[in-house]
Amino acid sequence: MSWSQPPYNPAYSLPSAAASGAQPFPPSYSLPPAPQPATEAAGPPPGVNPELWGWFQSVDADKSGKISAMELRQALVNSNWSHFNQETCRLLIGMFDQNRDGTIDVYEFAALWKYIQEWRQCFDRFDKDRSGNIDASELQQALNSFGYRLSMQFCFLCTRVFDRGDTRTMKFDDFIQCCVMLRSLTEGFKRLDTNRSGVVTINYEQVSQAALTTLDLTLTSSTVVSGDCNRQYLVT
Repeated sequence: MSWSQPPYNPAYSLPSAAASGAQPFPPSYSLPPAPQPATEAAGPPPGVNPELWGWFQSVDADKSGKISAMELRQALVNSNWSHFNQETCRLLIGMFDQNRDGTIDVYEFAALWKYIQEWRQCFDRFDKDRSGNIDASELQQALNSFGYRLSMQFCFLCTRVFDRGDTRTMKFDDFIQCCVMLRSLTEGFKRLDTNRSGVVTINYEQVSQAALTTLDLTLTSSTVVSGDCNRQYLVT
């Protein structure tokens, strides 16, 4: 087994939401309509889009000025109108929560919004049948485009592990969680593969430590940012 940093793939890119002209949170994973401000005084903070500020206020149910994973979960839905799973919402909060208080402010929310936009473009590109789900074959194509060379057997395993409806497919939120977990596993392997040979010899304690570190990265990492799905490692 070996790996290398793959070249940038011009056939598969993730332009920013602003550059693509995409509308924020389309119906397949929508937020509630932005409320109309009661007074002109309640304007957005400096540098925050007014429409995004309206969404933030509507998601911030307790009006704390912060959004928790539970509040985010109530706002995000898949194409079948099921709410995002709790683990994915906790993962998303952890990725953008700079001060590690378990919540995100409006600036962190803006970064999260852009990140979800770009992942949605990833998902839609490989959801060939427009079912709102990705099966093992579509997942393999997506992972190949990210630079991974993984077997169909592995992709079947992923769809089984991350499938919450016993359909052998992934919804959008499951897809995000799977891809970020795979990235974290890759980072854990890289730390052990110091000579970049693609082969490591490890003992039981190292396996356990790698697993725990990967779990911690998945729950708290802020390194996976928008567009980062193009910068994966090739595994063969």
